[in-house]
Amino acid sequence: MIEPRAGLYVGTLSARVREELWEVVSASLGEGSAVCIHPTDTEQRFLVRTAGPQRREVIDYEGLQLIQMNPEEHRDMEDESGGWPVPEGW
Repeated sequence: MIEPRAGLYVGTLSARVREELWEVVSASLGEGSAVCIHPTDTEQRFLVRTAGPQRREVIDYEGLQLIQMNPEEHRDMEDESGGWPVPEGW
């Protein structure tokens, strides 16, 4: 595997090595988080797995993996009127 950016690893691994590595990584996170994306036999041709706290969560929608913002984060972002804050410059 190579590390093109700090904490981002890319490589081609066998399923056995990938599973063993994921077990070690997910068991040793502490307060950190990890994401594993690998090819598989699905419509999307890949699978996303996460461990630890994430700002985004993977949800299944009729067999497709989609990403949604963590509902707890959304509550924190809402303004007092119940709407979403508009970023400056919009």
